[in-house]
Amino acid sequence: MDQQSRVLKERRDKALLMAESGVKLFRNDFKAPQPITDVLLQGEQLSTERNEDVRLTYRVAGRIMSMRKFGKAAFFHIQDETGRVQVYAKRDLLGEETYKIFKKWDVGDIVGAEGRLFVTKTGELSVEAVSLTMITKSMRPLPEKFHGLTDVETRYRQRYVDLIVNPEVRSTFRKRVEIIRLIREFLNNQGYLEVETPMMQRVPGGATAKPFKTHHNALGMDLFLRIAPELYLKRLLVGGFEKVFEINRNFRNEGLSTRHNPEFTMLEFYQAYATYEDLMDLTEEMISWLAVELCGTMEITYQGQNVDLTPPWKRYTMAEALVEVGGLSPELVADDQAVLALAKEKEIGLQPDAGPGKARTELFELLVEEKLINPTFITSYPTEVSPLARKNEEDDSVTDRFELFVTGRELANAFSELNDPHDQFERFEKQINERGDDEEIHPELDRDYIRALEYGMPPAAGEGIGIDRLVMLLTDSPSIRDVILFPHLKPEAGETVQEKDATDE
Repeated sequence: MDQQSRVLKERRDKALLMAESGVKLFRNDFKAPQPITDVLLQGEQLSTERNEDVRLTYRVAGRIMSMRKFGKAAFFHIQDETGRVQVYAKRDLLGEETYKIFKKWDVGDIVGAEGRLFVTKTGELSVEAVSLTMITKSMRPLPEKFHGLTDVETRYRQRYVDLIVNPEVRSTFRKRVEIIRLIREFLNNQGYLEVETPMMQRVPGGATAKPFKTHHNALGMDLFLRIAPELYLKRLLVGGFEKVFEINRNFRNEGLSTRHNPEFTMLEFYQAYATYEDLMDLTEEMISWLAVELCGTMEITYQGQNVDLTPPWKRYTMAEALVEVGGLSPELVADDQAVLALAKEKEIGLQPDAGPGKARTELFELLVEEKLINPTFITSYPTEVSPLARKNEEDDSVTDRFELFVTGRELANAFSELNDPHDQFERFEKQINERGDDEEIHPELDRDYIRALEYGMPPAAGEGIGIDRLVMLLTDSPSIRDVILFPHLKPEAGETVQEKDATDE
């Protein structure tokens, strides 16, 4: 029997003995514990001397995080979602039988305590227990105190343990919730209406990505988990809603990395009678305001890099960025054949029919993206890579589109929307005809969306912001897995084999 199995068996044997002696191991009747932080706040005025005039008792509950047992007394810390407090257990106060049972408790157990507050000789506010209750018996030990749960993959796989033992992780996810709440507040104040659109779609659209496929038995048809809500949100503009947004999940059947998870959270919002330039101003205002609300400043640090979110933000066309940041000459960037030749020289794997617009975009990703640390808007994306964006009226080779980059990664994508149904139909058809073996382009065009455009969609602009990447930025988290509670991972070795019960050893 290995060490882990031995520890599990010892815990289970101890639990059986406690149960046989009449101790309930999984209670559901410990009512109304007080949040630990509230208790601590109420006790701040106590002096370091024992205050006999204090007669108030407090009921707290939480998980045992540390335990120091002495012969007739013990100190242990319990933790709830608000904080941690020390409990003093004394045999003379609890009684012989209760104290005997208490001595069988382990770190990790969820317990309740009731008693008065006092300050120890070392100055720590504590609860002097007059009663103790086992609420939930822990059958597995927490990670060793001083080393904790440090293996990154184990932290992601066992997020429940990660949350127990790493307070900074709990803080990150509280901040995530706050970021989403603040985004809603900002957009609501701007007059946007929050909506929900289908997660399962007959024809996936709104982005170029390989979808996940499923089948609906009753309807007898295949469906796809959405890669983006865009086409449904724009249908709502056709229907007469003029400002809409959605915060929800997208699903893309792509690889895993520090920036990508197949299931991720997006904010998408659309506004009638607006252009991409209006959304640049709104995005600048929203994210800088978020930084102040969450961090207290627009000057933050991300993985050792100083990032200044103070408006106004830098704005380049893609061509300007290739010159100013990428180091290419203006003459080369303007020459279609030279751009295609450079892409080939850089060993960029373009499709045989790819044009200079695709080549410029790939060169931008190679030469520019990672250098954009402070927030930077890149505009004038080639029409070739922007099938849903409105063409620029002065130069139809580019579109009225921007992407926002911060710390070398894309954070937002937006454009003035294409609302000409004939132009949209032709672009869809061209994209499908040129897809080749590209699984990121769906072979069927969304004819219902074309029909919706034929009823007339007002001029509009729309934007998508990756919530996970925004949370990474504002919480200084290096990986997308650090800001998703349960990220997708490959199965553990032997995970499909039923775990052997330690009692069978």
